[in-house]
Amino acid sequence: MDQEQEQEHQQPSSSSRKRILEQDDDTDAYYLGLLPPEAYDTSKRIKTYDFLAAFDEPKRETIVISDSDDEEVQDETESDDDDRSNAARALALFPRNQQEEHHNASENKNNDVVIESNAADKIDDDDVEDEVDDDSSTPFSEAIKAIQERAERNQERGIVEEPPVWIPKRNEKDSVRRRSCVPSLQELSLNILAQHSDAVVSLDCVVDEFRQRLSNLLCDSRKMNCYFLKLLLTGVPTQIRLKDCSWLTEEEFTNYFQTLDTSELEVIQLDKCGKIVTEHTLPATLAKSPNSLSKLTILSLTGACRLTNEGLRLLVSSATELRSINLSQCSLLTCDSLGILADSFGSVLKELHIDECILIDVARILPALKRFKQLQVLSLAGVPSVSDEFIKSYFIACGHNIKELVLKDCLNLTDASVRIIAKHCPGLRVLDIMNLGKLTDLSVGYLANGCQRLRTLKLYGNPFSDEAISVFLELAGKTLEELSLNSITKVGLLTATSLAKNGQNLHTLDLSWCRNLSDNELGLIVDSCLSLRSLKLFGCSQLTDMFFKGHSNSGARIIGLKLSPLFQRFEEPNLNEGSLR
Repeated sequence: MDQEQEQEHQQPSSSSRKRILEQDDDTDAYYLGLLPPEAYDTSKRIKTYDFLAAFDEPKRETIVISDSDDEEVQDETESDDDDRSNAARALALFPRNQQEEHHNASENKNNDVVIESNAADKIDDDDVEDEVDDDSSTPFSEAIKAIQERAERNQERGIVEEPPVWIPKRNEKDSVRRRSCVPSLQELSLNILAQHSDAVVSLDCVVDEFRQRLSNLLCDSRKMNCYFLKLLLTGVPTQIRLKDCSWLTEEEFTNYFQTLDTSELEVIQLDKCGKIVTEHTLPATLAKSPNSLSKLTILSLTGACRLTNEGLRLLVSSATELRSINLSQCSLLTCDSLGILADSFGSVLKELHIDECILIDVARILPALKRFKQLQVLSLAGVPSVSDEFIKSYFIACGHNIKELVLKDCLNLTDASVRIIAKHCPGLRVLDIMNLGKLTDLSVGYLANGCQRLRTLKLYGNPFSDEAISVFLELAGKTLEELSLNSITKVGLLTATSLAKNGQNLHTLDLSWCRNLSDNELGLIVDSCLSLRSLKLFGCSQLTDMFFKGHSNSGARIIGLKLSPLFQRFEEPNLNEGSLR
């Protein structure tokens, strides 16, 4: 009897291991124990969560999902060998003796933290069955727990870990030589042509790539005019790309485009086109007759603030082979516009951008959106009606096709949405979840466990921790080619160490306003990521010449330095890489 009382005394009750926090959003996932109290504003939260169990997926689980009239049963099986190998790979950043201690500790069931998670793991009790927690752990939760245990041990022993030391490999003379490198002859020629565009007589026999680069240079320098536009429209062009049409008037648009031969056009990009594209100007310019744009596959009309549903209908009747359409900031388009597109391109459209279309309610367009059977790129940035319920309804049904997803500034989304995306989008390659203030480190764990083939990840402005990002990079960072950690203020030594170890494929990195990174951490990153070509460091005033003159990666262009030209630092995309964008 005394032994039973002693065991009960040693093992805390479930109620003693729960903690209630006030919360104003019942779908906002939250966890305890990873960060100090000041890392998050814990006011107005009311939920109990188990940070480790939130990521735990049972080795065999059955989820019954009721979506409309369809019922989907998913059975996932993961072998013990895969779990162990993934966990070992995730813990590679920890010393060997600490890995052994952590492995022994993780086998003790009595040490597991027990918490409850309701809203983050499911959106609707009627639609998704609650998962049953077991003793299995994901690599992400294992690694996070190892970081916590190591910090506690070091604190008890009074040990201060020394960060990896970066040794500068270049001197000031090498730095001067690097900055004065002569640009390529092609770059010099294009810059001279852009400066003297009024003297250009013809663009005949100029390939589309150079036409595009010249057009971009002129738009960036605000030198694009009607004279050069006439040169672009002369003949039988296959592409018209203007990323800034704000200088063009409605009369000029009508006069120059009414003589355009549209029979061979494959790409039309008229971005920031403002008031010039309307249902009245389209019949005389682009949509002259049904099927007049028979070869058009890519159409971008961002900022067409006077384009209505009727004008879109005219374009659709003329362009019957569209595969990509960008209607971002077309503020007059309504939910009916998605029905117009679905009627004509439901079986062939691959890219859809409706960013900041404020009159579009995603709940009402959901049936039309599900009719796009081949959709691979979906951008809903800044659409205020995007919610967890929409994410669940759409991605459970159609997430298997999605390769690129943009949800920037969809402020109502929580960790529950990221969990659905990570679980139902196995082919996801590009994810933009910038500036979603309700996300926590749970989202990073979902991505680490479910999206291990990401190539581009943009996390700008989210309150993620240094520990969570570093573990994500250990698990899924080796495939990343572009990463944005802009304005994630907690990014520090752990992230830098993981980047240096796993960023061999990174070519674009944004660490702007990450002021916890010193010369030592940036030096480790730049000298280890040998594929790095673009590094953005806006707002990193803590860096000194020790880094700028000491790193050895001569191929890395640093953007954001004081008094450095901005536009010359950006590389234009290779238009020959693929037919879509």
